[in-house]
Amino acid sequence: MLIKIILTIIFLCVMVGVGIYSRKQASSVDGFVLGGRNVGGWLTAFAYGTSYFSAVVFVGYAGQFGWKYGLASTWIGIGNALIGSLIAWMVLGRRTKLMTQHIGSRTMPDFFGTRFASQGLRVVASIIAFVFLIPYTAGVYNGISRLFEMGFGIPYEYCVVIMAILTAVYVILGGYKATAINDFIQGIIMLFGIVAVIAAVLMSKGGLCAAIDSMSEAMPTAKDLESPLFANFCAGDFASCWGPNVMSLIGVIVLTSLGTWGLPQMVGKFYSITDEAAIKRGTIISTVFALIVAGGCYFLGGFGRLFGEPSLKANGTYDYDAIVPSMLETLPDALIALVVLLVLSASMSTLASLVLTSSSTMTLDLIYRDKKSEIDEVENGTINEVVAERIERRKVVVMRVLIVFFIVLSLMIALNPPMFIAQLMGISWGALAGAFLAPFLLGLYWRGVTTTSVWACFAWGVGLTVVNMLMGNPINPINCGAIAMVGGFAVVILVSLITPKGDRDWVNKIFECYKKD
Repeated sequence: MLIKIILTIIFLCVMVGVGIYSRKQASSVDGFVLGGRNVGGWLTAFAYGTSYFSAVVFVGYAGQFGWKYGLASTWIGIGNALIGSLIAWMVLGRRTKLMTQHIGSRTMPDFFGTRFASQGLRVVASIIAFVFLIPYTAGVYNGISRLFEMGFGIPYEYCVVIMAILTAVYVILGGYKATAINDFIQGIIMLFGIVAVIAAVLMSKGGLCAAIDSMSEAMPTAKDLESPLFANFCAGDFASCWGPNVMSLIGVIVLTSLGTWGLPQMVGKFYSITDEAAIKRGTIISTVFALIVAGGCYFLGGFGRLFGEPSLKANGTYDYDAIVPSMLETLPDALIALVVLLVLSASMSTLASLVLTSSSTMTLDLIYRDKKSEIDEVENGTINEVVAERIERRKVVVMRVLIVFFIVLSLMIALNPPMFIAQLMGISWGALAGAFLAPFLLGLYWRGVTTTSVWACFAWGVGLTVVNMLMGNPINPINCGAIAMVGGFAVVILVSLITPKGDRDWVNKIFECYKKD
């Protein structure tokens, strides 16, 4: 216990120290939100990866999907690396950097408002982002606190509150630059931690070959299949390549891999990267990071059945979020300390990214929507630089206040979570990516995307997710999220083809950023 406490205190002191170190660069809006748009490839890649993978993956997703799909759940991690990292960086990285810098966009709602010349889109997108980032954050709190409770014996409620306060401190102090530096430190811990934990867990079961042999003896049940319609097509044991339910597995891969393309806190990493050379480096670094961390998490979760059935919740369903903690309880104290640091690292980086994204969106896209007119006034000499600097400082103060507000709302959900971590994430990712992914991606490449089609996609993504939730989730929230994302492309393309196009001169001006010198 002494080792765990000492390591955790050192870790937390370093996080806060980085926040203090970075505070001077967080005095302006660009510095607080984007690190001055001067963050290198290594820091951006680690910031992307650590924001992607948190306690939600390590505890919630790895446990639940490892139980349902066995070793085939490793495909989810591979999909995250190839689709969610490699292809995402290749498709989004350069174009997002160039266009957002060209139009002066700092947030995703700001992008929609400027790209499609609609302040209404900007306002609605900011509300969607704020509302649906809350369950995401609550899921992260839930996951990290379960591991902390296992490692230290501290009640869940205290863990949630402590993590919220510590994350708020270093984000409020140092903004995005502090988050990026801490993400790099946390990412190193995650890389070493996941490898060590996998090795220890497998050795406790006689090694890799013995563990796989044991998994092959575990046969799926009707409850595991979830879709009797596909039972014959999907049949396979938990050590097979595609597991017992390949159709459901593909839905999870789509949601967790493609979903990141439309999440504001993920896409925002491309806004701040320094140049195109850094994007190329970041693409490789981010992909390798995802293969090790995500692939390792799901591979580890695939052996969950070797540690007995999970406990039951009050409603008689499995407590999937308890699977991974139960796998780690028998590890030596030194390794449990490493696990605590691993989950702390993964979760605090994600929390920092979420609260920073939410507060900046609310400040810049709801409270201070006249940002660009202020910039014009400074350039035209209507207001002097002293006044402009005062306005910038005021915006940063408002963002810091909203960080606290957002954390309090998330805590209220985390202290009484309505469903499993994976379902919380499914609702959040489904609504956000279902609404934002298609219009954002197509808006970077296709001049023909219309404002009406963006409104339609917002209604589609949020509407489908909310209606499904209100009806008691007849479609699994994870599968519903995947449907929302993929269907969004059809909505944007079809509506754009039949609705009036935007101002041609304005659209051409937007796309000038891609012309080579």
